Amino acid sequence: MISRKSVITFGMVAIPIGMSTTTQDNDIHFNQLHKGDNSRIRYKKTCAHCGKEVKTEEIVKGFEYDDDKYVVITDEEIEKIKTEKEKSIQILHFAQLNQISPVFYEKTYQATPEAGGEKAFELLRSALMGEQKIAIGKTVMGTKDTLMAIIPREDGILISTMFYADDIKALQKQYTKPEVLEQELNMAKMLINSMDTPFDPSKYKDEYQGRLRALIETKISGKEVVAPESEGEGKVIDLMEALKASVEKAQKDKETA
Repeated sequence: MISRKSVITFGMVAIPIGMSTTTQDNDIHFNQLHKGDNSRIRYKKTCAHCGKEVKTEEIVKGFEYDDDKYVVITDEEIEKIKTEKEKSIQILHFAQLNQISPVFYEKTYQATPEAGGEKAFELLRSALMGEQKIAIGKTVMGTKDTLMAIIPREDGILISTMFYADDIKALQKQYTKPEVLEQELNMAKMLINSMDTPFDPSKYKDEYQGRLRALIETKISGKEVVAPESEGEGKVIDLMEALKASVEKAQKDKETA
């Protein structure tokens, strides 16, 4: 779990925090092999001038300001130009959670108070929960000003990095909204309500990754790979008919559960 330390500041209040990543990579990853003999394909970093392979510790950051002309910038120099404010997460203002489109959220961290910051941390969390608001803040991460949403939860605070407005592509594909009949709308609402259950993330698994692992085990054991049987989805003939059938199935599934 990657962790970094920071400080949340608003007004004259400063809250020292730790930030830890909230996700992990559980995906199966494949190596690239040479088709002829199954040997690993490896990539080497080489110098364009002398052709020699370069080690990681020999690589520095360079900015090309003209054709083949670079200025070298060190990590120490990048850190040196940060102001004290930029080293902390400055709260700029507060907003309603539903005012922000999910498209702006990038990566989420869990925030925990460092020693001495517990009271102020809990005060911020409780106040935000009570007012049903989030805080919008900004800090420098790496080499850019990073916009952040500070989101209160019952059991703590989440901090999500955000995209800037000019990072988001405009919605290119618009569609002509057809007329929806009241009977169809009511049936769709009935379907939604029949499938309405509390969100429990532990119920959801990556089923395809499970089948992929089974495929790998099958190949290792030398057995034949067999495709799963089709579930035989019926053709949708009429929208209302499909909605009615979906409501009936959802109600039956709920009763079974």
